[in-house]
Amino acid sequence: MKKFLLLISILLFNVSIAQTYYSPDKNLQLNISINEKGELHYQLKFKDKFVVKSSKLGFILNENDDFYSSFKIENIGQSSVSEKWPTVWGEVDSILNQFNEVKVALKQVQSERQLIITFRIFNDGLGFRYEFPKQENLKYFIVKDELSEFSLSGNHEAFWIPGDYDSQEYTYTTSRLSEVNSAKGLSFDDIIVKSIPGNNFVQTPFMLKSDDGLYINIHEAALLDYPVMYLEVDKESFVLRSHLCPDIFGNKAYLQTPFSTPWRTIIVSEKAEKILESNLILNLNEPSKIKDVSWIKPQKYIGIWWGMHVGLYSWNYADLDNIRIETTDWKNLKPNGKHGATTERTKRYIDFAAKYGFDAVLIEGWNVGWEDWFGHWKENVFDFITPYPDFDVEEVSNYSKAKSVNLIMHHETSASITNYERRLDEAFRFLKNYNYNSIKTGYVGRIIPRGEHHDGQWMVNHFTRVLEKAAEEKICIDSHESVRPTGLHRTYPNWLSSEASRGNEFNAWSEGNPPEHETILPFTRLIGGPMDYTPGIFQIKMDYYNPGSKFQVHTTLAKQLALFVIMYSPIQMAADLPENYERFPDAFQFIVDVPVDWQKKKVLSAEPGDFIVIARKDRNSQNWFLGAVTDENEREFELSLEFLDEGNYEATLYCDSNDANWKTNPMSYKIEKRVVTKSDKIKIRLAEGGGCAISFIKK
Repeated sequence: MKKFLLLISILLFNVSIAQTYYSPDKNLQLNISINEKGELHYQLKFKDKFVVKSSKLGFILNENDDFYSSFKIENIGQSSVSEKWPTVWGEVDSILNQFNEVKVALKQVQSERQLIITFRIFNDGLGFRYEFPKQENLKYFIVKDELSEFSLSGNHEAFWIPGDYDSQEYTYTTSRLSEVNSAKGLSFDDIIVKSIPGNNFVQTPFMLKSDDGLYINIHEAALLDYPVMYLEVDKESFVLRSHLCPDIFGNKAYLQTPFSTPWRTIIVSEKAEKILESNLILNLNEPSKIKDVSWIKPQKYIGIWWGMHVGLYSWNYADLDNIRIETTDWKNLKPNGKHGATTERTKRYIDFAAKYGFDAVLIEGWNVGWEDWFGHWKENVFDFITPYPDFDVEEVSNYSKAKSVNLIMHHETSASITNYERRLDEAFRFLKNYNYNSIKTGYVGRIIPRGEHHDGQWMVNHFTRVLEKAAEEKICIDSHESVRPTGLHRTYPNWLSSEASRGNEFNAWSEGNPPEHETILPFTRLIGGPMDYTPGIFQIKMDYYNPGSKFQVHTTLAKQLALFVIMYSPIQMAADLPENYERFPDAFQFIVDVPVDWQKKKVLSAEPGDFIVIARKDRNSQNWFLGAVTDENEREFELSLEFLDEGNYEATLYCDSNDANWKTNPMSYKIEKRVVTKSDKIKIRLAEGGGCAISFIKK
């Protein structure tokens, strides 16, 4: 690591001043200024193009307490860092962390309270955060508002979902900033925030494209002990203002010094591909807090899950309402005949996993409580240790051990957080006793205790507590309905993945996700970290299960294969039913072959909302895999194979057939094989709503 330090002392007496700093490659220019009111502003340029025009920083604390003006700059410290660090798992095996840092120490003239704002300028963007030093005149305080601004240079094209304190499960809208209207969206339980007139605020990561050719992504990194940041959109000035998730009193955060906020991040490039290759978010997170990471393993899994979504099975054992867990004699209840997580079905899934080399089986609906779990705000629905009568925990555990298949337990909390935290110790002991090394957590519904939100400070701290407890027990987490990722999987590498967006299951029982959905998610939701999108659905149309159903997955079968490369997750689910995979064994071979842990990543072509082509190299072999997806439009690509290593590869192409179409003929595909080298090119065609997956196996 190379590092140098320079300290510049500046005293201000009601005189405005400006300082300019650059990224290591000199393409990004940061300007910091303080005006005659003592307000600190910053602006950011990329090759003389404005990314962010002059924008204010600061806070309102307690009850209308000004902590944004009357500042003077005490000193400005500069340093540079250039280092490489190895990943525990990820899209690449090592990451270059290179930036120039500017640390601005401020003091309010009258109160003498101190604030430090740290900027890190990378070649691909900027991160900044606020630091509250320990000080006698600011010990404990409430954040009423954070005043961070991102003043954009024009009416950019935006890819957005509406602000919602409790859900990210929306399809994306593409519009100009002047057309953003968050109030038109509805989440799965119609929770829409109305605390801002017009409700014109959106969720991050927020993807933008300017008319002068810049791609801009705004998000945050290292979200700890602080609420989620949304962006309020001024549709006339094109200024974005931070908007934090409040609690029931309208307060945003309760803090004490010393404290550092999450980083506010701006990724910028002239090429869309570079946005997808950025590691800025990860670089702004702290190294792993887990010293021994040898037990943390990426996993490819199947699960008793999709059958419930298509209506073949149920999570619940009996068709009864208002059951009290602590008083019910489950052995004498009449089963409904559709319960999914039975001992025998789980053993069949374990057999399938062992046969095809899957690492694990997810079991949902194994524990009592599903008869009356959603929408009633009941606190003690699940106890996390009591199985239904038709699920023999010990038998399943012993069977999985004999087959060398791991088990993933599902902890649905029904958003009753106090209940889950009370039972966490015994729940984790139960896990360890029965061969479970991972948990899929769930937080469906409105948070109990009432008045808290999924994205508030209180819940952010809960998610962290679960991660830390799981790390102590050597358990990995795949969280659903949780806060969206901000790169914390570097600090807590046992946080393998999360949902925190609109996943594949919506296609089973709703109007579904439009074909462009998977071409936007990598530019938005996945910027912060892996997503458990649950790809791999082969039976596209739902009338196969429910005659007359108009629901379907809005992709071709070949695109579902490509999503294993496009939608990165180190715990990746082959989501369809085992019997559907055995109907199409030649296509299923790609899922069997594709790994979930990578050495290299190369984004070959991309445009948000239109198409993405990504190649990845397996971390544990010389093999490469490629995925290409498109929106509702047919596309053709001629791909250079320069990313391959020297030597011959057997390329297997899993492509849309000539007559494939996501609406009319989604399950039509073709498979071709050929021997290629890095000097070759491959032409592929993607059908409407289609895709292509290619394996390159080193000969």
